[in-house]
Amino acid sequence: MHLDFQGRVAIVTGAGGGLGRQHALALARRGARVLVNDLGGTVDGSGGSVKAAQAVVDEIRAAGGEALANGASVTDFAAVQAMVKQAIDAWGRVDVLVSNAGILRDKSFAKMDLADFRLVLDVHLMGAVHCCKALWPLMQQQKYGRIVLTTSSSGLYGNFGQANYGAAKLALVGLMQTLAIEGEKHGIRVNCLAPTAVTRMTEELFPPDMLDAFGPEAVVPAMLVLAGEGAPTRTTLCAGAGGFEAANITLTQGAYIGLGADAPERLLERLDAVRDRAGEQVPGSGAAQGANEMRLARGGS
Repeated sequence: MHLDFQGRVAIVTGAGGGLGRQHALALARRGARVLVNDLGGTVDGSGGSVKAAQAVVDEIRAAGGEALANGASVTDFAAVQAMVKQAIDAWGRVDVLVSNAGILRDKSFAKMDLADFRLVLDVHLMGAVHCCKALWPLMQQQKYGRIVLTTSSSGLYGNFGQANYGAAKLALVGLMQTLAIEGEKHGIRVNCLAPTAVTRMTEELFPPDMLDAFGPEAVVPAMLVLAGEGAPTRTTLCAGAGGFEAANITLTQGAYIGLGADAPERLLERLDAVRDRAGEQVPGSGAAQGANEMRLARGGS
């Protein structure tokens, strides 16, 4: 089995450096024509220049590939629409979106300014929404699409000082869940990638002896699998240093507590049974989770 992107067109946001650059280069090496998007700002999102995106385009072209540069901010829906039009005007279609653009405004929640909370949500969550919204009609029409949203272990499991980042990143998992359901009949597959990698955003978090092992290129295999023709859908892959895991939001078997004035006390008494992870499942939808409660109400244990 070979992951071949010949004839495919990909948009990679935040591709001027780090993970995004590696994603763009890898897709191009495997035959994709790549629109390289990057605002060119600093880690906290300030500033902007198309130079970083153009440098990656130059790398791709020097290796014999096809690429275009774009400096749009993903927070600007009109600019994102223009970015999609740029790709369509050049190549006639877009098959793959790797939504990777992001910033950091880390502080403990007590010290965090609400403007920094909103901006991180705007870039990570609404930036991905803008890209998906601009591409969705096209992917529906062509009956093909592969969308990879960049989540994080900070969203999946929490991380001190990253309430804004974690909230945005877990929201992307929720976005994936519904878009995958709605896109299935149109041939659109939507997945999440949670990378652990040394980039300019994270390099201070790794011990010196781990810098090489956690290079951003080690995350690329997961992206290629999630963006390929044979990709799964509604899958969250964690990747770093050659290791890969799948993360799921699971549901325990639960317990029937019933109604009545003392239901809170009875729930508290049986909380360990409700939280028991033996036999936990991954529901196929929100409705499936509701069906489990219906099972309990009808006499299930």
